[in-house]
Amino acid sequence: MEISEILNDRSAVVCVVGVGYVGLPLAEAFSNHLKVIGYDLSEMKVEDLNHKNNNNNLIFTSDPAEIKKADFVLIAVPTPVTESKEPDLFCVRSSVETVGRNLKKGAVVVLESTVYPGVTEEIVMPLLEKSSGMNCGVDFKIGYSPERINPGDEAHGISNITKIVSGMDKETTEVLAELYDLITTVFKARDIQTAEAAKVIENIQRDLNIALMNELALIFERMDIDIMDVIEAAATKWNFNVYYPGAGVGGHCLPVDPYYLVTKAEELGYHSKVITAGRAVNDYMPLHVFELLVDALNECERAVKNSKIVVLGFSYKENVGDARGSPVEVFVEELRKKGACVCIVDPYIEDGDLERYGEVGTDVYKAIEGADAVVLMTAHREFREMICGG
Repeated sequence: MEISEILNDRSAVVCVVGVGYVGLPLAEAFSNHLKVIGYDLSEMKVEDLNHKNNNNNLIFTSDPAEIKKADFVLIAVPTPVTESKEPDLFCVRSSVETVGRNLKKGAVVVLESTVYPGVTEEIVMPLLEKSSGMNCGVDFKIGYSPERINPGDEAHGISNITKIVSGMDKETTEVLAELYDLITTVFKARDIQTAEAAKVIENIQRDLNIALMNELALIFERMDIDIMDVIEAAATKWNFNVYYPGAGVGGHCLPVDPYYLVTKAEELGYHSKVITAGRAVNDYMPLHVFELLVDALNECERAVKNSKIVVLGFSYKENVGDARGSPVEVFVEELRKKGACVCIVDPYIEDGDLERYGEVGTDVYKAIEGADAVVLMTAHREFREMICGG
């Protein structure tokens, strides 16, 4: 039976490899229409998800043999960078090899992870062929559909965002469009590399816009001008796009994705100027906040050493319990280097995940007792309500 036919009669099986913040909502969305297998290496995560799951169309497993049942295999694993800011494709390579060893003939393998242009066809495809012993284009097909999950953003879930899809050929693109059309609207990219490039520049554009606002904030600070007042005034022009400065850019995308394109460009002999400059500005911001704190303490004739500093918020964005790539970590580590007594309060992150950075407070008012300084790093709604009086 043709793969488009099993889509139409809803007998197709989807396997999502990696059921984290991207893979889990993807698996749940498809399970409203098809049988779905959520595969993950973590047996603890799988056990927890199965315990909470009430959907008969969805099962979670850490047994790679279950992948063999799938007609579509969607790979949604992390793509971080190394300490030297180079792409780390270990999770992609490892998961692709696992998929290849357990690939059903005729299946379509789709990469969802953020990568630089060329990874799907130049790395994923050869690995699948080698580990499966099959030929791409004959025994299986490949495609790319970049994730667009934004943790904590209730307005932009899977069902109300546009999903980019592209296959290795026109037929595969059409099949993938049918598949993803079950859960959201679809845009068919010209080819796989175009889809890969689109994902990378989505995050680079935002990173650069924030970097511009951060640099303007640094300039206006020296002029004793409030950048927020400047943005409010500038925003009255119809074509001004509003972005705000902050204590740095964190998370799984903005501090990471630019380096994927920068590295690929360098391989081709081009050294990025604008992208790397933006990254440098944003990376500097948590250190600048530290410098502002030092100046404020000096004005009060206090040294950083032995001062009690209460840090409100540790996650990389407000109202989300996600500390990956958080600029707050850089800020806190700088405080600790200088001998400060750090107390962190973040209602969205488990205490155990914060204890290595210092004392952890659960009640804001108790935490700030005897504090020499309080620094609002992440504007969680609880902190906003407290500061604004409601």
